[in-house]
Amino acid sequence: MARRTLVIIGGGAAGFFCAVNAARLDPAARVILLEKSSKLLSKVKVSGGGRCNVTHACFSIADMVKKYPRGGSFLKKAFHHFFTQDTIEWFEQRGVKLKTESDGRMFPVTDQSQTIINCLLQEAARYNIEIIMHTAVDCLEPDGNRWKLIAGAKEIMADAVCIATGGFSKEEQFGWIKKLGHTIVKPVPSLFTFNMPGNAITALMGITVEHISIKIAGTKLQEEGPVLVTHWGLSGPCVLKLSAWGARELATANYHFNIAVNWLPGYNENTLKEKLQQLRFDIASQKIYNRNPFSLPARLWEYLLQQCDIDKELRWADLPAKEQNRLVKMLCTCLYAVKGKTTFKEEFVTAGGVSLTEIDVNNMQSKICPGLFFAGEVIDVDGVTGGFNFQNAWTTGWIAANGMINNSGSGQ
Repeated sequence: MARRTLVIIGGGAAGFFCAVNAARLDPAARVILLEKSSKLLSKVKVSGGGRCNVTHACFSIADMVKKYPRGGSFLKKAFHHFFTQDTIEWFEQRGVKLKTESDGRMFPVTDQSQTIINCLLQEAARYNIEIIMHTAVDCLEPDGNRWKLIAGAKEIMADAVCIATGGFSKEEQFGWIKKLGHTIVKPVPSLFTFNMPGNAITALMGITVEHISIKIAGTKLQEEGPVLVTHWGLSGPCVLKLSAWGARELATANYHFNIAVNWLPGYNENTLKEKLQQLRFDIASQKIYNRNPFSLPARLWEYLLQQCDIDKELRWADLPAKEQNRLVKMLCTCLYAVKGKTTFKEEFVTAGGVSLTEIDVNNMQSKICPGLFFAGEVIDVDGVTGGFNFQNAWTTGWIAANGMINNSGSGQ
């Protein structure tokens, strides 16, 4: 039996996971990993502030799939093949222990993304995977029951190919996949921050509020969670989740929309009004500026009071009804105009990609082109922030590896 050749296109999380698992399953196979850039596992390196948010401590498939704005029903089936517990065990078996933080995110105990990178590189070396850098695929086409790849000056014949390039920001970048007959769901950015140019709140850059609620005006889109004020607007998990769920709608609006911010999501306008009335008695003699009863960051509290034209010397007992009503609105339903977005190139996530209707979830093989497989973000799946996109990469990479071994020919 001739030695079979398997080619994985893309040196990110999904591509590496596919390559090392395929080589493990068939040590006799020649496994080639092609990466067009000078960097391997670049998203792994920068994820989680350089710590690598490997996965999320969610062990219910039904709950997990709710974290994917697109592709949840596809992953519901995929997760039955390889899920979070499998990810944890896979890394632990290779000496990498993961820990769970209070919000469910999981990181290596070393708090270093390099730990994950080293693990994957060691596996690649162990199974003699050929890693070829600075090599973009110029042409991919079927040749009999094999595949011909032209990458720069190289021509490679493969028994099976897995495309794990990550997402592309422009539809034309999928052209070589479209040529094979695949449908591309138009890509739009996901996981981006809200730009609020000229808004006075940007002077509070660096402030974090642990729990707020943001609603996109005129839509049903609403999220709660931590927020970070930046020099360009608002960021943090709450905003990133909203951007993921609203990716297509916000792209249609050209990223110009209004948001209603509730800095105190435990209150609505009526209950907050009652609370303020009570405070006028409970802490009557204290100055409003000096006595922040809601544990908001001091600079934010002062900013909100200034926006309501509340005098710095005013005491709680003397808060006029007009200013009180302003403060209620400022705290519960303050409207901010968003004009634009900021995406981070290293952690760029797209909504869109290869249509899921054309991929067999049980082996990640193309339903159009036998011997062609997909893994990771190149397919129309994307998750919110918190380790969910990496879990998609591990799951689809693992399934694709098994698919390539079990479904590709034995070589020519």
